[in-house]
Amino acid sequence: MPKRYYITTPIYYVNSVPHIGTTLTTFISDVTARYQKMQGREVTFLTGTDENGLKVKEAALAAGKQPQQFVDEISEKFKAIFEGMDIRFDDFIRTTEPRHFAAVQEVFRRLQAKGYIYTGKYEGWYDISSETFFKEAELVDGKSPDGNEVRWVEEENYFFKLSAFEKPLLEHIEKNPNFILPEARRNEVISYIKQGLRDASISRANDGWGVPIPGDEKRVVYVWFDALINYLSATGWPASGYENYWPADVEFMGKDILTRFHATLWPGILMGLDLPLPTTLVGHAWLLIGQEKISKSKGNVVRPLELAEELVAASGCEYPIAIDAVRYYMASSLPFENDTTFTHDEFYKRYNSDLANDLGNGLNRSLAMAHKFVDGKVPAAKPDMESFGACTDALAQYNKSMKGFRIDHATDAVWGVVRFLNKYIDTKAPWALAKAQDPKLNEVLASMLFSLRFVQGLLIPILPATAAEIADQLSIEDRTTCDLDITEPGTPLKQPRPIFPRIDLTKMQTPQPEPETPKPEVKAPEPAPAQPEQITIEDFMKVQLRVGRVLEAEAIEGATKLLKLQVMLGSEKRQIVAGIAANYAPIDLIGRQVIVVANLKPAKLRGVESQGMLLAAVDENNGAILLQPEKEAPDGGLVR
Repeated sequence: MPKRYYITTPIYYVNSVPHIGTTLTTFISDVTARYQKMQGREVTFLTGTDENGLKVKEAALAAGKQPQQFVDEISEKFKAIFEGMDIRFDDFIRTTEPRHFAAVQEVFRRLQAKGYIYTGKYEGWYDISSETFFKEAELVDGKSPDGNEVRWVEEENYFFKLSAFEKPLLEHIEKNPNFILPEARRNEVISYIKQGLRDASISRANDGWGVPIPGDEKRVVYVWFDALINYLSATGWPASGYENYWPADVEFMGKDILTRFHATLWPGILMGLDLPLPTTLVGHAWLLIGQEKISKSKGNVVRPLELAEELVAASGCEYPIAIDAVRYYMASSLPFENDTTFTHDEFYKRYNSDLANDLGNGLNRSLAMAHKFVDGKVPAAKPDMESFGACTDALAQYNKSMKGFRIDHATDAVWGVVRFLNKYIDTKAPWALAKAQDPKLNEVLASMLFSLRFVQGLLIPILPATAAEIADQLSIEDRTTCDLDITEPGTPLKQPRPIFPRIDLTKMQTPQPEPETPKPEVKAPEPAPAQPEQITIEDFMKVQLRVGRVLEAEAIEGATKLLKLQVMLGSEKRQIVAGIAANYAPIDLIGRQVIVVANLKPAKLRGVESQGMLLAAVDENNGAILLQPEKEAPDGGLVR
């Protein structure tokens, strides 16, 4: 049996439910797992909860519950939130499980038998919040480096000879440059080790909660020593068959728990057991609120499922798509090397610009023109070299980024093709090719649909619900690989259905008062011709102007001046009757952006309802010259 690709997250403290920061680590693990499965690998993706430790017991008692009841409830909430984010883990380990207790105690016995564990007296400062011991010199203003309160602890403890592994650990890091990522974290770890590794206290007095020390029921295993072993206990170690999983291919975690624990204590334990080390440790940076890390203890949390619910209320999108929007934000803004600040405004802006405007527009425009010009079927033509080259380059960047765990760069590669598609449509102007009956029309449309199929494949690990919706509209059968294949010519396409309704950002923000503009001195005006009746700014603001895109246009029987248009205003489709037939043929309008008076009361013209009005200048013959943005603008965007 070939070794499985083994991915782990840190196991999460159950003193409270997860927020977007803890979900981030699990999310990038999910993306990596899905990607590896698309490469044909057998994958095991492990996450779970850390349920031992003093602070967990204190949180349970503060909630008026027994520890086991408390951790049972919180652990289920972690599962529910991760599953709600469409995160598909293969195994969920809890440190209160018998399999974990057995593995921890066996690790202790083996290290003790090899002389790597000894007894001694510990005196020092202990941060209960992070379950970490600190030297006096490490305190900052009498608190831990994280700003938490510390307690002085004096007790007889068991110690692990971490100092014995200082030199072999440095040698391993230097020989394996990808053992710790990113490089900045690797350098931090090397600097920390060179300061000298001290032996680690690995036990606490037994207060009735935790993994008992084998042969010494008065003490329990220190929670960090206990927790790290979960990656091994989930494989079934030491029973036969654990080799199908171990060593882990990648272990993801936040940067705060990399240096002191995952990059030193954990490798030391494994070296003491003569077991191979994980292939790669990834210590990503933090999501911040303002200047602070998102933290349950600080109360500045953003909960991912609530964020998705807020997006549904603001935009009207489907709930699975809102979940994908949260996933997209985390993927595109992944704090890999440097911290990223989260704001609701930025989240909504990215939804509008990247999802609604770029991806949604490209899909809607392509399908609308395919239905208009080739009867809604995939044309019998190959994509041109321009689109094939753009997709080929993106695939290389995507694969390289995924293999390097740069989910943000992989997402950039996908959106490079999305933006290419929209620019390609504007440059090739399929509506003009159709009007001129240019034979290149089929090739251009085939290229557009090819690019969309390609994007759909790359989105499967990142935005699975969106990928499924695009596949449905393109009539692509379920697939588990990303390729450069072409959809079978003649495949019927579905009508475009907007996936990402735009948000009116003006309603999401509190308007700031405009500074009062000083009135300039003016001379008495010269006599002037009679002016039109003036209106106030309040009168003008009652008129809502929006950018629309023409999907369909046709003449109205019996009317020589009128055309009936189907116009998309973001996610809303409007029927508009316009007196522009003298200057525009229907074929000229397909795909064109126009300016629409969006809040005009519907009226009937020649028995056809019109749900808006187009803005146009007047030429010398009293004909219409349609107004449009100077460059491509967001469909449905506000004009002011």
